[in-house]
Formats: sequence, C-alpha cells, structure tokens
Amino acid sequence: MKVRFAPSPTGYMHVGNCRTLLINWLFARHHGGVFLLRLDDTDRERSEKKYETALLEDIAWLGLEFDAYERQSDRLERYKEGAEMLKASGRLYACYETPEELEFKRRRQISRGMPPIYDREALQLTDAQKTQYEKEGRKPHWRLLLNDAPIDWEDLIRGPIHLEGSKLSDPVLVREDGFPIYTLASVIDDMDMNITHIIRGEDHLTNTAVQIQLWRALGIADGTIKFGHLSLLANADGTELSKRLGSTSIRDFRAQGILPMALNSLLAKLGTSDPVQAYDSLDALVNHFDISKFAKGTPKFSMEDITHMNKKVIHTLPYEKAVEYSHFSSMDSLFWEAVRPNLESLNEVEMWWTICRGTVRTFVANEDKIFIREALASLPQGPWEPMPWKEWLHLLKTVSGRKGKELFMPLRAALTGQDHGPELQGLVELMGPDLARKRLEGALL
Repeated sequence: MKVRFAPSPTGYMHVGNCRTLLINWLFARHHGGVFLLRLDDTDRERSEKKYETALLEDIAWLGLEFDAYERQSDRLERYKEGAEMLKASGRLYACYETPEELEFKRRRQISRGMPPIYDREALQLTDAQKTQYEKEGRKPHWRLLLNDAPIDWEDLIRGPIHLEGSKLSDPVLVREDGFPIYTLASVIDDMDMNITHIIRGEDHLTNTAVQIQLWRALGIADGTIKFGHLSLLANADGTELSKRLGSTSIRDFRAQGILPMALNSLLAKLGTSDPVQAYDSLDALVNHFDISKFAKGTPKFSMEDITHMNKKVIHTLPYEKAVEYSHFSSMDSLFWEAVRPNLESLNEVEMWWTICRGTVRTFVANEDKIFIREALASLPQGPWEPMPWKEWLHLLKTVSGRKGKELFMPLRAALTGQDHGPELQGLVELMGPDLARKRLEGALL
C-alpha cells in the first residue's frame, strides 16, 4: 500500500493542507504502507524554493516523516512522453483559443443557462486554420478528449460515486509553453510510482473522474487505485472556512505557541465518529486510526478548538519536550512544573519566567496597602527549604481578618503584577525570599 501527499510550493501550508497530509500519513502508517511526499512544482511562475523549504520544516515539526521524496520538475521528460502517447492515440488535441476567447465562451454559456463546458470547437479546425493560427504567433494548449462513458468508483469515505463523462469539460493537460498541467503530471506519477490509494478533499471529486479517464487512456485498469474524498473544513457555525482561518499557515500556529500534537490530535479526529481528545504521541493516533470513521458531514474548525486542545497537550507535556518546542533554554524543570497547569500557549513561558526570576512592575490598590505591609513584615526569612507557605498565610489571615479573594488577589498583584496565573505558592517559591521581598516593597511605592 502506498499513498502520496502532493502539495505545490506556491505558498505556506495551511490547516486544510495539513489535515490532508496528516490523514494520508496516518493511513499509511496504520496499514504499514509507504508515504510519499511529492512536490507539484511544475508551475514555474508561482513555485518558490522558500515555500519548499518551509513545507519540509512544517512536516518535520509535525513529526510526520516521509519514506520517499519526489519533485515533478525532475520528471518533465516523462510527462512529454505521456503527452506524445496521448496525441498518437487521438486523445490529446490542440486548441488555439486565447484566455480572453475562452472566458467569453464561458460567460456566454452561463448567460444561456448552459454548463461552462468546452465546446470542442478546436476539433473542427482544418490544417490550414491551424497553420494560420501559428503564423499569427498562437501556440496551442492541449486538451484530453473525454468520452461519454460513466465513471464509477467506491469511495473510501463517500461510498458509491457516479459521474457522467458527457457532463465534464475536456481538461487542459499541456499549457502553451509546453509544460504539463498538474492533472497529467499527477496521473503519470501515480502510475509510475505505484500509488494504491489517493486521499484528498471533496473538491477533487471532478478531478478524480477526469483522472480515471486519463488512467484508462494510459492503459491503467479501473480499481488499480482506490480513492477517498474528505469533507472540507468549515467554521464553527457551518459556513465556509473563513479566510482568517483558511489562510492561517502552520508557521503561524507555530509562532502562536501551538504544539504539533495539539494540531495532530484535533485534525486527526475532526469529521470522525471518535471523540476529539488530546493525544501525547503520533503512535497513539496511528493505533486508533480508521478511515471508515470519517463521515460525509462537514467538520468544524475554530481557533477556540485549537487553543483548547493546545492547553490540554501543554498540561501533560514533559519538561524535555517543553524545552525542545519553546526553545527557551533558561527554563528548568521546577519552573516548568509550576507554570505548566496554567499555560495556554508556549509563548507564555518567557513571560512567567520573567515574573518568577526577572524584573516586573507590581502594584497594589490603596485600600490594600496596609495588608501588603503586613505581608511584607511577616514574610519568612530565607533560605526557604521549602517556604513555610501555610504558616505565612495563617498568620496573614489572623492579623488581617482576610480570606479567599480578599487575601489572595492583592498578594498576587503585589508579587507578580498579574491578576491571574499559576498557583501563587509555586511562583513565590521560585522567586525566593529576596525577590519576593523586593516585589512587595515595590508594590508599596
């Protein structure tokens, strides 16, 4: 069994691409198959090396190792061979319309209530007409001549699929500059590389029908490759995924302090019958993976979901992994254990480190200053091994008559400059007696 993920290096990988990548990877690993990363980089104008580099970085960050790596730009001669074979069999024909002429035809068809299907006018051209077009400087693009045969397959996710060839438009396979379109390159690659399963978004259903005809034209029997078409992600309210989320790159999530297993845990279960929960390893996701659990319904994705999942993953994250992902080398294990239960993002780590070990501005309301003076006067002398926290609080309750929020909120503000955060006892112990005393004194200024 062999699957592939075939992105184009024309932009940074976003959450929809990431979900397709992850599900292909999990499918391959669950079945002991091969996962191929294949770069669709035949678009010379839009493909950029920086996007290829970013893609490889994102995949490594997610922990999704690939078994083989191919670039379509390395296989251009093979695509030319395939195109010549199709020309010889009469299935690939030359067309000379300009983009403007094609757009005019499309609009005219739509205005008449007709589907915008290519009218095959190029098939009626005489040799003399073709010669005249070429004298004018026109270069042909090449279309696949589809037949009217029905296209049927049993989809891994959507069940029986039936499309009529007569309702599909002959696709362009080769551009005017002689470069292959993705459809041709992808089909030849899938054939040559022995791909057995193709899992991608439901927006590719028509592409699949066209490609099945192309495989037939190239001599590949129906059923050689199996297909699964995933429902596309939507906003929490069911509407089309917003540009704000749809264009959010994996690099953006990384910059926001999102952990890879938070993304993996959420995206692996969206659209399935399984509960969405935090997983601590890819192995656990592989063991629980089942393609048949993906439904045809539209899965919902939101920043609230990923933030909530990130909190769950962080709260069980070992110290060693926290250092690896946060790149904050100053952090020690005692600090991590103290602040971890209240983190929503790894980006908060440095802030809490500064609060525990650095310089921050603290404050106290006028009505609480007498209380803070009492706290300062009764603060136990160091060293703390450990700090006598309960004794200090008991003394403060006794001399001030305060308890609950009236006791803790002014202390937190005076010691940390925050109105919320991890358990105050752990933070104060990390500060040590000298810094804690300095904070209380600073709050009274």
